[in-house]
Amino acid sequence: MAADHTMFSPIRSGRISSVIVAQIRVAIADGTLKVGERLPSERELAEQFEVSRVTVRDALRVLEAMGLAEIRVGASGGTFVTSPSPDVVRQGLADMLMLSAISPDDIAEARLMIELSTVTLAAGRATEGDITALRELCAEASAALDDGSFDAELSREFHSELARASHNAAAELLALSFRGPLSMATVRALEEDEHEAHARTIGEHLAITDAITQGDAPRARQILGEHLTRATGLRERTNELLAAWGQV
Repeated sequence: MAADHTMFSPIRSGRISSVIVAQIRVAIADGTLKVGERLPSERELAEQFEVSRVTVRDALRVLEAMGLAEIRVGASGGTFVTSPSPDVVRQGLADMLMLSAISPDDIAEARLMIELSTVTLAAGRATEGDITALRELCAEASAALDDGSFDAELSREFHSELARASHNAAAELLALSFRGPLSMATVRALEEDEHEAHARTIGEHLAITDAITQGDAPRARQILGEHLTRATGLRERTNELLAAWGQV
């Protein structure tokens, strides 16, 4: 379905292509434009915004790079509203954080703040299927450690599955950053014995799963807090956050 051809306002000042992008983003955010809907043609947009088609084309390319639009060619082509893919979201976070000075403690603290809430939701909402998935990941990681094929991706997948077990779409979205800018790789690198670090991780993952299975949110938070802050100087911070939950 094509969008209403009179939804945009002429541009009088500012960086023109940026203003076009901003107006279209607002229309997507407020539901005026819906995913799958086709935008007016370049010519029609140029008339509405009172700018050149070249300027409109530049704005549409920006929206495409943001994951908010898909430009299709051919007889049934045009520019269609899309929802950003996980890869686009993850890359955007990675690009922003890459330019910042982020220490291992910063990463562990950020993960702590996010995942204490996530594991609390999971303890109350996880289904049998969620728990089975978590246990299967623990078993797969243990087997991989035994045969020397352990990969940190197994650990990242556990935390992604933990976010899915919270049944909160925003928590799942945040978990995308765990495979990129908020990966625990730099934190784990602080531990001298890599094999022992992986073994501890698997044991803690299993203990978290046991606590979730029992619906024991305080226990799940306690184990998760210790898990995320190993080898860091964040024990005091961990206690502060757990105290906010009435645990210490």
